[in-house]
Order: sequence, then structure tokens, then C-alpha cells
Amino acid sequence: MKVFSFYLELLSNSALCCFCLRCVGGNIVLLIQAFRKKFIIPEFDLFVQKINEIYKNVQKQSDGKVADYIPQLAKFSPELWGVSLCTVDGQRHSVGHTKQPFCLQSCVKPLQYAIAVHESETEKVHRYVGMEPSGLKFNVLSLDDEDKPHNPMVNAGAILISSLIKHRRFFFQVMEFVKKMAGQEYVGFSNATFQSEKETGDRNFAIGYYMKEKKCFPLGADMIDALDFYFQLCSIEVTCESGSIMAATLANGGICPITGERVLSTEAVRNTLSLMHSCGMYDFSGQMAFHVGLPAKSGVSGAILLVIPNVMGVMCWSPPLDRVGNSVRGIHFCQELVSVFNFHNYDNLRHFVKKQDPRRQDGDDRNKSVFNLLFAAYSGDVSALRRFALSSMDMDLKDYDSRTALHVAAAEGHMDVVKFLTETCKVDPFVEDRWGNLPVDDAMQFGHDELVKVLKDYQQECRQQEKKQSEAVHPQKLDTIDGMV
Repeated sequence: MKVFSFYLELLSNSALCCFCLRCVGGNIVLLIQAFRKKFIIPEFDLFVQKINEIYKNVQKQSDGKVADYIPQLAKFSPELWGVSLCTVDGQRHSVGHTKQPFCLQSCVKPLQYAIAVHESETEKVHRYVGMEPSGLKFNVLSLDDEDKPHNPMVNAGAILISSLIKHRRFFFQVMEFVKKMAGQEYVGFSNATFQSEKETGDRNFAIGYYMKEKKCFPLGADMIDALDFYFQLCSIEVTCESGSIMAATLANGGICPITGERVLSTEAVRNTLSLMHSCGMYDFSGQMAFHVGLPAKSGVSGAILLVIPNVMGVMCWSPPLDRVGNSVRGIHFCQELVSVFNFHNYDNLRHFVKKQDPRRQDGDDRNKSVFNLLFAAYSGDVSALRRFALSSMDMDLKDYDSRTALHVAAAEGHMDVVKFLTETCKVDPFVEDRWGNLPVDDAMQFGHDELVKVLKDYQQECRQQEKKQSEAVHPQKLDTIDGMV
């Protein structure tokens, strides 16, 4: 209501009326979302503080070497380091050198594959290119046992995909498509890099002629045209800021979070993310899937395009590369990101790790959790309590009277509930409600003598544990699901 009151107060001033209608009227739903903290990451300020900390930690990395086999790439300073992120609902943050243009290089491969699938169909595209990790370097002369490139994320696959895109002869149309993915923010073209790619691209020409000899290209396709188009795509320039929107478009199922326009089909996005996850990081793809567990694509310009599905897109850029061609700082950033937040694809395995979840909602969602938890304790529903515990709910949640589930179960005399909360969940027995009562006091007040004994024994156990672990403020929580199932 405060939002609407403020809005109406502004409208009461006739001089501001038209201005407010233009600026606020079309975005009132967005503003209400912001005030109610209903974004995908509700505490965005706290989240970006952590991002900045990770950025500064990673900035200390000094390993790696700037790529020099393409002269234009060798000109970048190894000190450049930027990170931008864009969530699926348009929250954005940038830190470092995020306005410096750089070429996408191999980061364009998932984008061109997505465009090809969007224009055609999955079946048609994969008639000519496989979908398996090759286990080889990205630029080797190698095909699978069906004489197809292993996947679209290696050079052979990307060159072949270039021959499938309908508008390859009209590069400006493809540029417009890429700009839509970037929310109409900066997307440029480096002609110097394009010429440099052609002059030093002997390996790619060799791959092209090898595939031509193996009759890999579709009927009527020109191999030289496909190579030219591939070099042009690699020479597309972005910044970290515009690149993060591209990643967010993939994270958002093909809808650009800045413009709200559907750019890619859901089929194209699903296939692209699957291939990025299994094949996107050169020889590091397996380790990336293991340690980071998110779809990503790297390029020799030092860029890493990282997608956190349904949450956000991230673009990292730092020119120094490791031995397999990935940005050293970019890799470290991705690893630290998932070590702090539960973004890894398998961090949803409950009680597997103790990480922060920036997506967790407060307010209404918390109220529902408190109600459900206390009602289950009141009803004696141990099965429901077990489900809540397995879903990582805080079993010490309090209502408006500061009463916990243990208070309610003790007052109602539910022995099985009390034992579950104390023996399995290890809840705090010393929480006082607003009248100063502990759970054991409620059990005494309502004449549940057996419960009184159980709770007093548990209190004694907790005191002894505190002496052994003096640094712990609360009784130790259960770290595994043993005993719950």
C-alpha cells in the first residue's frame, strides 16, 4: 500500500503527473516486485557484495598467457578482468573492465548453434553434426565414426553449422539476431580480427577441406563461404555487460530479460545448454561439469559465457589463458561462485552441502513455512516434519509468539514428534517464547510427565555438547539424511 500511496502522492502534483505516468505507469508491476522483494534474487545487494568479494579474490590470479597466435588478441593487457551478470528478471551487476569490447571467438559457437536449431530443427542440424564430447583438442582434424564433426562446440562442428544458417550470406541479419539476444546493447564487429583470423587460419582451412573430402557439408554448401562466415562470427565484439544479457537470454528459455522478446525457441535453448554442459570448455569440459556443474562456453579471447538456468547469465573476461585455452581467472571465478552458492546442478541434493541460496524468498514464503511446520507439530504428523527436514527447512522457525515446533509438540503431548525434533533434527531446547517459557515448561504445564523427562535429558545432553564444542553457539545440526529415512 505504501507504494501506491507514494505513487498517488506524486500524481497529485499536476506538474509531475505526465512524467510519472510515462516513467512509472508502464512499470508499476516491476516496481511492486522490487518493493516486495519478489525478484529471483530478493536480497540482490547482499548477493552482489559476495560477487565483488569473489571478483577481488580471483583478481590476484596471475597465471596464464594471453593468446598470441591471432595478432589482434595478443594486444590485450593481461591485467584486464571484468565480470557482469544479468538475472532472468533483469537485475544486473558489473565489476571491473566490463565496458571494454572483445571478440566472442569460440563463445559464439553456442549462439550460432542455437540460431541454426531455431531456424531449422534439431533433427536436420544433427544430420550433419554429432552431439558427443570428442575427448580431443578443439581444432584437431577428426570426425566421428559416421564422418560427422563430434559436436557443434569444436571447430569442425562450428564450421559445418555455419553452412547451415540460412542468412550466412547476409551477415548483418545474423548481427541483428545476436543484438536481440543482447537486448540491443553493444554488439560490434572487429574487421581487423576478421582479417587476422583469415590470414592465420590454416588449421581451420585444413579442417574445412578435410570435411569437404569426407562430404560432410550439405548439398550446395560452399566450404569457403562457410569458413568466411565462421571467421566473421568469431570476430563479433561484445562487452561483459552485453554478453551477460546473451547468457541471461539462454538462462531465461530464449526470452531476452531486458526487452521481453522471445529470441530463441525453447528447443534451441535446451539443446544448446546441454551441449555447453558436456562440450563447452575444450579439454576442461569434464572437470567443469564435475566441479562447477553449469553450462558454459569459453573462448581464446579470455571470455567465459556461464549460464545458470532459470536464474542468471554471467560473462567473465580475462585474456590470460591456461594450457587448454580457458581464461584462468574466469575458471577460478566459476569455481568460487559454486563454492559459495548452491548453483551447481546437483546442489539440490538435500543436505549434500551447506551453501547459500540467494533465490530463497522471505516474507510470505517464510510465513507459509512457519504455519506448515507448526501445524504438523500440532497434528503429530511426523511424516510431514520429516519431509520439511529433508527439504532443508529450518526446524527452529518461530511464530509471532516466538514458539517453535518443539513448544507446540510439548504442549500437545506428542512424544514421537518431540523425539524426532530432538533426536534427529537436533533442534534448540532453550528457545523461549514471548512469555519466557521453554518447551519443557509447556510439557510441565500440561502434565506430560514423560515428555518432561525426555526434554530435561535432552537439555542435559545439549549442555554437555556445548562444553565439548565451546565454539558452537547452537547444538550441532544433522549433516546427513541418515536417520530421517
